[in-house]
Formats: sequence, structure tokens, C-alpha cells
Amino acid sequence: MFEGVLPAVVTPFLTDAQLSLDLEGLRSNIEALVSAGVHGIVPTGSTGESATLSFEEHEKVVEVAVEAAGGKVPVLAGTGSNNTAEALRFTKAAKEIGADGALLISPYYNKPNRAGLVKHFTRIADLDIPTVLYNVPGRTGQNLPVDLVVELASHPNIVGIKEASGNVGQVSQIIEGTLDEDFAVISGDDNLTLPILALGGAGVISVAANVEPGRMVRLYEAFAAGDWNTALELHYELSPLFRALFIDTNPIPVKKAVALRGLAAGPVRLPLADLDDDRTAILAEVLGHYD
Repeated sequence: MFEGVLPAVVTPFLTDAQLSLDLEGLRSNIEALVSAGVHGIVPTGSTGESATLSFEEHEKVVEVAVEAAGGKVPVLAGTGSNNTAEALRFTKAAKEIGADGALLISPYYNKPNRAGLVKHFTRIADLDIPTVLYNVPGRTGQNLPVDLVVELASHPNIVGIKEASGNVGQVSQIIEGTLDEDFAVISGDDNLTLPILALGGAGVISVAANVEPGRMVRLYEAFAAGDWNTALELHYELSPLFRALFIDTNPIPVKKAVALRGLAAGPVRLPLADLDDDRTAILAEVLGHYD
């Protein structure tokens, strides 16, 4: 269900005092991504500034994403939290709204033990919605070990993992350990998309696809068609963009890039601050190579 290029979409805000949701901008952005051929949509993740959204805002963003996707591509909604009760609420709401799956970041700050992690993920997966784990130790402070992921993959509703550890060896071990499961290992790093595909990965939850959906889709589809040379050429063509989108904390650069492309973005919410002028100039120069 979750394969190919799935943009982790930004959440556009208006420039009023509250930085209110720009729901029409969100809808327009997603419709443009679907028209560009992406294979899925991921709202309310870290790129979507989910940590600063209220319950009501979070649910509204998922609702608009489902409407804008229009059944043409699956919607994998970020519903994770370091509070299991909160994650259950987000996941129940996403299921009722009509999302096709739930993306669950591993609990941050708490540093739960193994038993706690198993109970956290399985309790949410028991809501009977396709569930994708999300391992990003750089944000959570805790890596999901291979054996734990393999154990969780046996749950009928845990269908994949977004792997953003940056450890290709770990990714390979997860794929090796889940060969007998219907389990998708999805890159969480744009720059590792091609290596992870080569290992048997299913695709990428992509930041870069917010601004270069067409090239990202062509990269994936070239690889899927066995055209390794084209996929490799696109990987290196896109590599400067992959780096530029992380010259500051995600999603600060990608929101600026989206705005520079004339799409809905608006500022980031505190505690993030907008990209400074020097880095904006660097980003704009890189974007210019893709016009």
C-alpha cells in the first residue's frame, strides 16, 4: 500500500497573529503533488510541524489531506506521540476521517524500555488501521533496534517502517529480517532513497518531493523499471537539493523552498524560526538549477 514517493507535506500557515492554518493552501499544494504523480501523501509528520498543532488543527489537516488526495493516492497520517493516550486519539481520529494508514514516531523524551515500546505500538496498531513505524533517532534520542522492529512486523496491522536512522546496515538487516512478512521498509532520508531501494526498500517519505515531485517520481519509477542508469543520474542531479533542504532544521528550509516556488507555505511556528537571509540565498541558488 505504501510504496513509491510519498511527500511529507508541509503545513502552510497564514501570516496572522496566530499563524492560523492555511487550509486552502494545503489543499492546493496536495492537489499539485497528486497531479505530479506522487504515490501517496504524508500529512502531520515532523515536516508538517505536527508538534505545534492543536488536536483540532491536527485533525483538520488530516481531513483536508484526505479530501485533496481524493482517493487517487493513499494518505498516511502522522499520528504518533510520546503520550500513548494522545497517539491513540490522533490515530482513532485519522481512521474515522478516512486516512489509509497511521505513521507512528517512536516516543521521544520518555526513552521507554523495550516492553513499553512493544505495548505502545501494539496498542495503537490494535485499532485496526495499517500502521507504519517511524524510526528517527536524531529527533527521538532512541533508536529502534532491528530485533524489535522484526518482532513488531509480525503484528498484522504493522505494515512497515519509515527508517531515518541513516544506518544503511540497519536498514538492510530490517529488510533481511522481514522477508517473510508483508512489510515495507521506506526511506526517511531523501539522500538514501536509491541505496535503500537497491536493498529492497519500498520507497521514500520525502521532504524534497514538496518542491521536486516530478524528479523524485522519475527516480523511483526509473529504478522500478530496471533503468538503473537513469535512477542514478537523477539521484546525483537531486543530491544538491537534498543537502540544501537540511542546511537548517527541517522543515525550516523546505517551507522556504516551497514559498520560493510560489506554493503555500507561510512561516514556521515557534520554537522554530524562519530561515535567515544567507541560507535563503544559498537555497534559492540551488533551486535555480531545477527551473
